[in-house]
Amino acid sequence: MRDSTVRRRQLARELRSLRERAGLTIEVAAPALDWSASKLSRIENARQGVDVHAVRSMLDLYDGADVWDRVIEMTREAGKKGWWRGFGLRGELGYVPLEAEATLVRDFTVMYVPGLLQTADYARALFDGSARPWTTEQKEREVVVRMIRQKRLTSTEDPLELVAILDEAVLYRPVGGAEVMRAQLERLIEAAAFDTLTFQVLPTGLGAHAGMSGAFSVLSFDGLGEPDIAYVEHAMGASTWRRRRRSPWRSSCSIVSARRL
Repeated sequence: MRDSTVRRRQLARELRSLRERAGLTIEVAAPALDWSASKLSRIENARQGVDVHAVRSMLDLYDGADVWDRVIEMTREAGKKGWWRGFGLRGELGYVPLEAEATLVRDFTVMYVPGLLQTADYARALFDGSARPWTTEQKEREVVVRMIRQKRLTSTEDPLELVAILDEAVLYRPVGGAEVMRAQLERLIEAAAFDTLTFQVLPTGLGAHAGMSGAFSVLSFDGLGEPDIAYVEHAMGASTWRRRRRSPWRSSCSIVSARRL
């Protein structure tokens, strides 16, 4: 099941387009819907959700009979709750909801194997070494989330393509000890045969290169009309940037809880 992060933005663009098609400004449309202009603006900028009943009123006002069924279905999709909600992850923030909507993830990792390719024991070892004081329950919950995410790499119904570039040092860093690392390397060899995975190693001998500033992921959303999103984790959480047409990357938000590890 999806969540509202990307679908809500898709719906917001559609509702804004319908209002503009009807020749109405926000200042005119909002009172007709018994809303404030700021509320309608928040909905059109995907900062606030909207239910089916409200969208029906908007479609009546905007003369949207020709797109009624499609927009109502978009509204229902935007309101669905993702599976990760049961693991304490918020639907509107964080990496996992974005990845769940993506069709392609391009991932450059500097210090560890990316989450989509980790074994459960390797992931546990990373949590143990984290500065965050994970409880056993929290750690196991995060491991389960990671294992669920990986299923898309071999899914035929909802596949995810992954292009993963690892720094060579990652392969020599014995996270969790020799046995854990051996199993992790075997997992990488196994995953390298997946049709959905392109796996590359950046050699240490390369010297200086553009990726030395840190790890990042770029997510693409084929068929959703959503621009590419770059996701960067840092010591205080994470940030995202969206690629605009004919313009550079633009910072869009700061995320308190980082989940890509």
